[in-house]
Amino acid sequence: MSSSERFDCHYCKDSLLGKKYIMKEDTQYCTKCYENLFANCCEVCSSPIGCNFRDLSYKDHHWHEQCFKCAKCSRSLVEKAFAAKEDLLLCTECYAHDYSSKCSTCKKTIMPGSRKMEYKGNSWHETCFLCHRCQQPIGTKSFIPKDSGYFCVPCFEKQFAYQCCACKKAITTGGVTYQDKPWHRECFLCIGCRKQLSGYRFTSRENYPYCLECFSNLYAKKCVGCTKPISSESFCVYYASHNFVVIRIIIIQDHEVCILTGREIK
Repeated sequence: MSSSERFDCHYCKDSLLGKKYIMKEDTQYCTKCYENLFANCCEVCSSPIGCNFRDLSYKDHHWHEQCFKCAKCSRSLVEKAFAAKEDLLLCTECYAHDYSSKCSTCKKTIMPGSRKMEYKGNSWHETCFLCHRCQQPIGTKSFIPKDSGYFCVPCFEKQFAYQCCACKKAITTGGVTYQDKPWHRECFLCIGCRKQLSGYRFTSRENYPYCLECFSNLYAKKCVGCTKPISSESFCVYYASHNFVVIRIIIIQDHEVCILTGREIK
């Protein structure tokens, strides 16, 4: 730059030769103009944060370094962890004392930034949320509440779960009861065809469960007319003297009564 060329502040036009200046978007400004035009105002003292000060920012708010303090105890937050609550900045000690959850086991404060477990309004340190039986941390694994305790799944199955009388494994969800014995739904099967019986009508013989079809095929009496098994209500049609005669067969306990044109057949 030659002595005849000017180097002025873009805003006030004062010469910047031999003076401190600040460049913004390839344009030079004297420090006074820069601060008036572009400097952020401190959230605490409302003064501009000049060029000779550190501008500390958090969520579009700005502070002088000496103004960046805990809103409760006034200790400096510079280079320290802090937490925000309702637009107030608090050191971790003050935030924990006033707002953090207390561990349901050890009753100590769960500090901000540490992992905590929550269940039905209660909170725990991760290392305090233990299985009631094995006393190991449950962490993020599945657990089952029982009375006032919490159990990991393996411990719950060992201590409380019913054992399926078919496969001998624990029944953790659902299940059916037959003759006071517990079964998995998928294990409660027809003794004949092995079809799942849960949710369907079934019967039994000698304490074994059968689907109606298998029971009918294996044990029901056969119709002398159609040779098909006679269920609780069946119909057979015979051809006699050019007329269709309907025989209705009703099973009443151990007796069979055949009604044919109004008379009993023995």
